[in-house]
Amino acid sequence: MNELFTVVPPQAALDILLARCAPVERSESIVLGASLGRVTAAAVAAQETLPAFARSTMDGYAVRAADTFGASESAPAYLRLCGEIAMGVAPALSVPPLGAARIHTGALLPAGADAVVMVEDTNAHGDEIEILCAAAPGENVVGVGEDVRAGEPAVPAGRRLRPQDLGGLAALGQTSVRVVERPRIAILSTGDEVVPPSRKPAPGQVRDINASTVAAVVRAAGGIPVSAGIVGDDAALLEATASAALASADALVLSAGSSVSYRDLTARVVETLGAPGIFVHGIAIKPGKPTLLAFAGSKPVIGLPGNPASALVVAWRLLAPLVRRLGGEDAAEADAGDRRAAELTLPVRSRPGREDYVPCTLEGATGKLRATPVFGKSNLIFTLVRADGLIVVPLDRSGIPAGELVEVLVP
Repeated sequence: MNELFTVVPPQAALDILLARCAPVERSESIVLGASLGRVTAAAVAAQETLPAFARSTMDGYAVRAADTFGASESAPAYLRLCGEIAMGVAPALSVPPLGAARIHTGALLPAGADAVVMVEDTNAHGDEIEILCAAAPGENVVGVGEDVRAGEPAVPAGRRLRPQDLGGLAALGQTSVRVVERPRIAILSTGDEVVPPSRKPAPGQVRDINASTVAAVVRAAGGIPVSAGIVGDDAALLEATASAALASADALVLSAGSSVSYRDLTARVVETLGAPGIFVHGIAIKPGKPTLLAFAGSKPVIGLPGNPASALVVAWRLLAPLVRRLGGEDAAEADAGDRRAAELTLPVRSRPGREDYVPCTLEGATGKLRATPVFGKSNLIFTLVRADGLIVVPLDRSGIPAGELVEVLVP
């Protein structure tokens, strides 16, 4: 491969990657309580109508709305108390003309009543209820099917389930839900100089940082990281290991060395995994330019730089959305990410034609965030450890002055 590869803008590279891959076809049924953060494999239709009965949304009095028309503090209406509605049972009483029944939030609206007057808008004088505010029909009442009706979509396919989704499904009596299986992402580290974190490096050797950071990104995005170990710069062994790792996974991530020869070796190996092969080799991003993207059949392959900071930034920018897409989310949702606006406290420099990611700390409340760059050499992992996010410098900017609002990616 040519060292002077043609770079592709990061968003264009990601768009191609997400457009070419599809969610895994495997699904499983899991208990509702374990489904938070999982992605629905199919739309869930409501099997019941909610609410199944008209109920009060306030503490107060169930009334016939017409009996309160014209009522005000200066000219109240007077109704006769006809009883109290018990919680959790169907009321035995019916509200007659000029009658009022004491009712609590969530209780079933009794026959004859079509509205509820809040207790704050009443005065009780024994069995006589003074109404200080007119009520419209349906006021302070939630009607049958106002939430959802049987047969209507309750939760769409491809939804990463949130707490409110679990609440809605519980309300419908759903005790289990079918979700997309977590995608399996094989992670392979390469390089003669790379040793496991458990080993003390000899002179010239480094511990494998990328396997840990990439696995964490995969797990946070909803995937299952599968370690394929460390392979030295042996083309035949690397090819065999990569092929076996990809065969047992839904995607493969290789972490290569930073030198041109290492990139060449990784590219040659990736091309042997199957057609159509590499479609991007070089991304207009800093750090992370020597990144390659490929497909072996329908399975995506990402070649990351060996530089730990570069590998992690690219994993946040490209791998996390890919895992979410493989896990069932549509392309737009998968690429959403957590991006916040913040005021830049110090100027940052860049070069037009590349997307720069500058580590930063964040201070202040939401809406008044301040981003302060964490300056350090791009190959130092603790530069990112000390950061809360990454300032995004767009492709067309040569820098950003202090005081300007910037976009911050918060992994």
